[in-house]
Amino acid sequence: MTKHAFAPRLPTPVAPLSGASSVRLPDDVVADQVNRLKLFALISGGMWLMGMFMDFVVFPRTMGTRTNRMTLAIEVSAVAFAVAVYLHARFSGRAPRAKENAGLVLMVLNSAGIAMLETWATDPTPATLGQLSWIPIAILLSAMVMPGRPRPMLMAAMASASMGPVGVWFAHLRGVDVPSVVDTLVMAMPNYSCAVAAVLPSQMFQKMSRRLNEARELGSYELIEELGAGGMGAVWRARHRLLARDAAVKLVRADAMGDTEVAAQAQLRRFEREAQATAALTSPYSVRLFDFGQTDDGSFYYAMELLSGRDLESLVREFGPLPPERVMHLLQQVCHSLAEAHERCLVHRDVKPANIFLCRMGRDFDFVKVLDFGLVHVRRADSATAVTETLVTAQALIGTPAYMAPEIILGRDDVDRRADVYAIGCVAYYLLTGTRVFEGSTQMQALIDHVHTPPVAPSERIAGGLPRQVDEMVLHCLRKDPAERPHNASELLATIKAMNLPRVWTNDHARAWWEARLPELSGPLAPSARTPS
Repeated sequence: MTKHAFAPRLPTPVAPLSGASSVRLPDDVVADQVNRLKLFALISGGMWLMGMFMDFVVFPRTMGTRTNRMTLAIEVSAVAFAVAVYLHARFSGRAPRAKENAGLVLMVLNSAGIAMLETWATDPTPATLGQLSWIPIAILLSAMVMPGRPRPMLMAAMASASMGPVGVWFAHLRGVDVPSVVDTLVMAMPNYSCAVAAVLPSQMFQKMSRRLNEARELGSYELIEELGAGGMGAVWRARHRLLARDAAVKLVRADAMGDTEVAAQAQLRRFEREAQATAALTSPYSVRLFDFGQTDDGSFYYAMELLSGRDLESLVREFGPLPPERVMHLLQQVCHSLAEAHERCLVHRDVKPANIFLCRMGRDFDFVKVLDFGLVHVRRADSATAVTETLVTAQALIGTPAYMAPEIILGRDDVDRRADVYAIGCVAYYLLTGTRVFEGSTQMQALIDHVHTPPVAPSERIAGGLPRQVDEMVLHCLRKDPAERPHNASELLATIKAMNLPRVWTNDHARAWWEARLPELSGPLAPSARTPS
């Protein structure tokens, strides 16, 4: 599972579409091409099986005809070729791009099989050779099911169309009375006409691919693969063209920005605020922002470092509560990130397990990245961030109810860093117990509990209990009155560092945990794409 990043917006030239110049298809489109290849192989094999059924069951019973062994051999071979292409597309270890041409080969083989049935398996006459062939149908079916690059499609279609005249030539070599060369080519005109027409779906497919490439190119970044989507937009894995650096690009659709121009502009300012606030942070435990901007169609995007690991919400759901020494190790990193934000007069306002990502960074495991400073609130102007406008007012209740401080719920105008401290206490509670501080039946009940109900100590929800220092620290963060909590993340960080727990969580412990439970993310580091000169 990966979290995501963003990128720039300058237009990038794209090669013109023509029969001789093809657009390089994105990886996910190539993978879809392989799926269509499998479908085409199944259709081909099914049609040949149907032909066998008609030749050996239906026609003998209804018309009293007998089918020779040559017909059986051709049809069995055609079914075998179709099965082989399907198995190649389905199970071969070759890259998807290397499988693209297998469908064109199957089209030519299908046409060759049809030509052999029409000119070899039976004794043809000039009258039967003049009948409309099934070869054009095979060509058009191939072009519709698996359109590809125009030039290879044209070459394969022309080769398929030529199977008819080649079959007539073989019949001539067997001594069969066949039409002249000119007449044969005239009778094959439907084949060649369909071969030319087969390029049209490929041209349209190529045009759509070019537009898709243009849509996916954001300045220096190229969108590679969609990692996830939601109501506001999607997150993509992207790559910087010059640096060969992967990033996560979050693309927010223009139509999701708001129903009115005022709402859209307010939402845009919020996203710009998130980007600016994140870019101003230098803590290694805050996600790095590479770039942000607005696309030509009004969509907003930003590019951040691409992370590999788990957010703490899904981590606990998948593996259960964490031991206290590990929780304190993680919270130190969270506090380090938020301490810098607090020093810059920024309040995150949406600290929760889903916004805390646990990843591997080089040789370090259990490395925390704090994400999504989208609801950040500026208490006063700060020249270091150049962010002075707040979008959150006393009337706007924005955040996650399960981790929301009472003063935010009450709409007080003096919300400050201590709201983040309260949220950290809620996060610690969830990591230690696997449950939220208040498990209200509705969101409204949870909000009421945060304002009025004293929390149950986390140790009371764990069979083995917790060290007293951990219990006290969590309850200290969860005080209803902000004045009774630690004043900021820096003060809370000092409290956690001063704890004398029976056990300490180290990188060796983290590595062992990852190797046992997330082996796909804990293997040897991949070699660099570039070597030093």
